[in-house]
Amino acid sequence: LSDAPQQDEVIAAYKADIGRLIDEEGYQTVDVVSMVPDHPEKAAFRQKFLEEHRHSEDEVRFFVEGQGLFTLHIGDRVYEVLCTKGDLISVPANTPHWFDMGPNPRFVAIRLFNNPEGWVANFTGSDIAQRFNRLEN
Repeated sequence: LSDAPQQDEVIAAYKADIGRLIDEEGYQTVDVVSMVPDHPEKAAFRQKFLEEHRHSEDEVRFFVEGQGLFTLHIGDRVYEVLCTKGDLISVPANTPHWFDMGPNPRFVAIRLFNNPEGWVANFTGSDIAQRFNRLEN
C-alpha cells in the first residue's frame, strides 16, 4: 500500500480476503476507516469511541496498518485486546465495549458489516470505560 492509502486501494489489495469473509459470514457492506495524528477531529473521534456502547451486529475489523485498543466488557470482567497490523477482531453483537485509538492515532482498518447502514452504536450510558487503561502511543 502507499503511505496514505485510500479506500479503493486498500479494498483492492485485500480483495480475496474480503471476498472470503463475505462468503463465509454474509457481510453486506465493506469500507475502510483510517486515522492519522494530524487529523483535525482526532480528539472528538477518540472521545466518541471511548464511551461504552453495543452494536446489534458483530463489529468486525481487520487492521491493515497501525493499532487500536478494543476493550470488551463481558459480565463482570473486562478484556483488553490490542489490535495491530494483520489482526482480525470480531466483537460479538450486543457485547458492551469501547475502542481507543490513542492521542496520536495512526491506523487503517477494513470494516465489514451485516447491517447495510454501517456503524451504528447504542451507547450504554455507563462510565466504566473511564476507569480503564488508555492507549498511549
